Amino acid sequence: MSDSSDSPVVERVYADGIAMVQLLGPQDRLLRVVEREHPDVDVHVRGNEITLTGDAAPVAAAKALVDELISMTRAGQGLDPADVVSSNRMLRTEGGPRPSEVLGEAILSSRGKIIRPKTAGQKAYVDAIEENTIVFGIGPAGTGKTYLAMAKAVQALQRKEVSRIILTRPAVEAGERLGFLPGTLNDKIDPYLRPLYDALNEMLDPELVPKLMASGTIEVAPLAYMRGRTLNDSFVVLDEAQNTTPEQMKMFLTRLGFGTRMVVTGDITQVDLPQGASGLRLVTRVLGDIDDIHFAYLTSDDVVRHTLVGRIVDAYSEYDERRLAARRERDEASEFANRAERRSAARPAGPRDHLPKRGRA
Repeated sequence: MSDSSDSPVVERVYADGIAMVQLLGPQDRLLRVVEREHPDVDVHVRGNEITLTGDAAPVAAAKALVDELISMTRAGQGLDPADVVSSNRMLRTEGGPRPSEVLGEAILSSRGKIIRPKTAGQKAYVDAIEENTIVFGIGPAGTGKTYLAMAKAVQALQRKEVSRIILTRPAVEAGERLGFLPGTLNDKIDPYLRPLYDALNEMLDPELVPKLMASGTIEVAPLAYMRGRTLNDSFVVLDEAQNTTPEQMKMFLTRLGFGTRMVVTGDITQVDLPQGASGLRLVTRVLGDIDDIHFAYLTSDDVVRHTLVGRIVDAYSEYDERRLAARRERDEASEFANRAERRSAARPAGPRDHLPKRGRA
């Protein structure tokens, strides 16, 4: 006779007062994500009743996720598969924020699209931008560093907290030089700034963007154009900051004027500088202890692109760690050999060391 403790646990959750298609997604797409996130739990839906069956711990975890999804849907928040994955990840972090607290904070609403943080790391990054004068957003591709910074810039402009937005990035790419590209200076520079234009057109009416740029309310320019200026009453975003030199980074940060906020974003694992140190790497050591300057570090857990992007980031991080470990081992072995050689060279000569080779035993 089996022990009653081995019997499966059955939990029933009732999604009253909401449209099930909003909770489950078209063709039950969100439900499929819940099932993938909790493979040890059988999930069945009948009407507005969701039944979870399995061992106690997995069922409790699945119920917590379903409860959060119901809470967000009831609050009128649209959900997508990435939201379900992010919510489940947040629930697994003990003491972390509730998904409804993170995903429920809208920064902008543009043409029916709501821009908001989608992970706990992104929420902490957005909060830091709100609370500090200078924020560094450091992390891999796909973590929303630049996109969220630009959303906060547009929000600040709409709230009249600043009078203009300045978006800039260094015009540096691996193996390329502006002088060898065809066209005028603007033709050469525009491809480097195109991601910033694209993001602006998503956040604002595309017909409004040229007018704001013509009036100087929004400026998109290469980093070199910042030299010699003092930026007052502005929201300034420096993108791709890993490709700044230490001198450029110092130049940019010292442009800070009254009523201005700065956000600096970059990925220190993707430096395209042909030679020399990255200003973004150096600044973490130079300014790490100054008040009102915040360093926000995003990770693969904050990637909100295709799920493969997070795995690619992790794979490259592991490869870099193995390569650095191997280099350290080689350096230590070389140092050990050098020390042994120096000790041998410094050893006092004995009486037999002065004898001719033929005279030795």
